Amino acid sequence: MGFLGAVARHFDALIGPGVMLLYPLYASMRAIESPSTLDDQQWLTYWVLYSFITLFELSTWKMLEWLPFWAYVKLVFCLWLVLPIFNGAAYIYENFVRKYVKVGSYVSSTHPEGQRRVLQMMSLDARRSVERYIEKYGPEAFDRVVKAVRKRITYLSRI
Repeated sequence: MGFLGAVARHFDALIGPGVMLLYPLYASMRAIESPSTLDDQQWLTYWVLYSFITLFELSTWKMLEWLPFWAYVKLVFCLWLVLPIFNGAAYIYENFVRKYVKVGSYVSSTHPEGQRRVLQMMSLDARRSVERYIEKYGPEAFDRVVKAVRKRITYLSRI
């Protein structure tokens, strides 16, 4: 079992860097260049989760060295996060991070105060749509929409 045994014993060390670093690095660079934000979300989330795993390992290495299967658990988890068939990092973002962590409360100071207050109340997706609307039609068009909604709310509250 000489050569095959050595490969089997060190499989995580042979495959791990490629799966956990090289492919995510390549995919992250492609995501930066693509116009879509979905792949950005996948890879930014991957790097955040990988950082948490690394911090966990660094802080608990004395306990983890007693678990001979830890390297394989980490490898399988990172495979699940990385492989496009699973998109595990995007799954974790959509089902956990987005639900429980309030992100995106910052709104650019380029918007007038009234528009900033409205944008801060919106979800991230709605905010992106409104910001695209403002880019396309201008801030005056957005002000007209907000005024029309306020007028409609005032009218409905009187009924």
